[in-house]
Amino acid sequence: MHCPFCNHPDTIVKDSRPADDGSSIRRRRQCPNCGGRFTTYERVQLRELKVVKRDGTREPFDHAKLYRSISIALRKRDVTDEQKEQLVAAIVKRMEATGESDIPSSLLGGFVMQALAATDPVAYVRYASVYKDFTSAGDFSRFIEDELGALEP
Repeated sequence: MHCPFCNHPDTIVKDSRPADDGSSIRRRRQCPNCGGRFTTYERVQLRELKVVKRDGTREPFDHAKLYRSISIALRKRDVTDEQKEQLVAAIVKRMEATGESDIPSSLLGGFVMQALAATDPVAYVRYASVYKDFTSAGDFSRFIEDELGALEP
C-alpha cells in the first residue's frame, strides 16, 4: 500500500480489527518513510459491479466515488467517518442483493437517497439537489414539501 502523503511504496500495519458493520476490516497504517498515519478498509467483493449510466455507458463501480459523494452531502453534519462507511457498506449490500452485475445509476441513486433520508434530512436534500438537478430555489421548496413531508410522521 502506497503512502498517501509521500507515495512511499510500503506501509506498516499498526492495528487491525473488524469495522463496526462486520463486513470490512479496518487497518491503521503508518509510513516508515514520513511517519504519516492513515486508515484503510478492506471489504469482500462478491462480484464485479458495473454502473450503467443514463447514456448506456458502463463503468466499474467505484467505492471511493460513492463514499466521496456521501461525504459531500454530509459535510459539516454530525456523522462520523465510520457511520459514512456503514452507509456505503449498506448501499453496496443492497446493490449485491439485486443479483445483477449491472446496476442502473438511477437505482444506485435511489439507494443513496433512501440511506441519506434515514440518516440526515439536510444531507438528503443536498444530495437530491445534485441528483435531481435542481435549477432554482423553487425546486428546493417543492422537494422539501413533497419528499420530506412524506417522510415525517
